Order: sequence, then C-alpha cells, then structure tokens
Amino acid sequence: MRVLVIEDDQRLAEHVSDGFRKAGHVVDTSHDGRDGLFLATSGSYDVIILDRMLPNVDGMAILSSLRTGKINTPIVLASALGTVEDRVEGIQNGANDYLSKPFSLTELIARAEGLGRKTEAAPQDMRLSIADLILDLRSRHVTRGGKRIMLSPQEQKLLEYFMSNIDRVLTRSMILEHVWDYRFDPQTNIVDQHVSNLRQKIDKDSPQSLIQTVRGFGYRMSVELE
Repeated sequence: MRVLVIEDDQRLAEHVSDGFRKAGHVVDTSHDGRDGLFLATSGSYDVIILDRMLPNVDGMAILSSLRTGKINTPIVLASALGTVEDRVEGIQNGANDYLSKPFSLTELIARAEGLGRKTEAAPQDMRLSIADLILDLRSRHVTRGGKRIMLSPQEQKLLEYFMSNIDRVLTRSMILEHVWDYRFDPQTNIVDQHVSNLRQKIDKDSPQSLIQTVRGFGYRMSVELE
C-alpha cells in the first residue's frame, strides 16, 4: 500500500511514517500543505493521512480541493481538533475517517489498511508495467518480453518502487528510505549495487534500457531517452 502522510510536526510525521514502513507499506511525507496537495493530486496513493492545521494550505482546503477534483483517495484526518462538530465537519467534507490527537499508531495503521482494502484495485489492475516489463503484484512474478526474471525480495522492492514512480527521478536518499528504511548515509553504496544488479537482470537482454542514471541526482525508470 502506498501512503502519503501530510503532517507539519516532523517528529510525529517520522513516527507515523516509520510505523507504516514497518508494517510493509511505502510512504511519502510532506510537512507543508502546498507540497502535500501537489503530491496528493497525483492520485497514486492508496491512503492519505492528513493533518488539519498545516502551513500554506490547511487540511480542510486540501480535502475540499481533492474531492472537487474527483480524486477519491481514502483520507484519514488526524487533528488536535477533536470535538464532535470537528469530526462531523471533516466527514461531511469528504474525509473517510477522523482520528483525534494524540492517537494510537496501531489504530491509525489498522484504520488506514481497512480503507486500503476497501479500495483495492481489480485483479486486472494489480500489475505494474512499462514497455514489455511487467510486475504482477499478486504473484510477485516479473517478466520482460514474456520471459520470467528471478529477483531477490530486496530487488523486487526496488523494482516496485521504480515502477510506482515512472519518469520520476529518485535520489539515493529516497531509495534508501523507501526500500531499506535507512536515513541517507553518504558512505554507503548499497543503492548503486542493487540498482546495478537489477539493471543487469531486466535490461541485459533488451535493446531498450529502462533504468537510467540521472547524473548528480540518482535514477529514474523511463522509456524516454536520457
């Protein structure tokens, strides 16, 4: 499940994000309402955890903008405003759930996972693909040009992260955080090693390279020329 956490309290955002990652989910985090709205409008998340009081654009404005734009991603509002009136207002404006701060992290994850299950994609949509490369999210089979490719569990996580972010430049720091749950360490070359191994497996027998190095930034997966 892909989760977006929009929370301006950085310690709380990190705590929530770490909890979701330990539960096996991919997480993006924003500490600013404007940036959070930009990420949320991509429609690529399964669940959004949204704080009500945010800098630049508040949570209710984000909620209204998303629903007006027909983006129906499930949203859990998490706020220090916890009166009955506050909760009713949030639900009436399009939130799927409302938790008052302080909340239990395990309860938040359980509620978010429940919302994610309700909106699970149809079986035919449970695949990620680019060109002739296909990752089946149910069977975890990877094929290119109809030929099965065997990957380690970590290589599969890396490939899924790339294929969930087609044409997006992913820095080494982003990859470390999302695939290994590490904070950036300039001394480690674990990302480069795994990207090199993955590239060898999915690109070696094809005339079209899908994993591209973006010098000075990181990597991206794309069918476009560098």
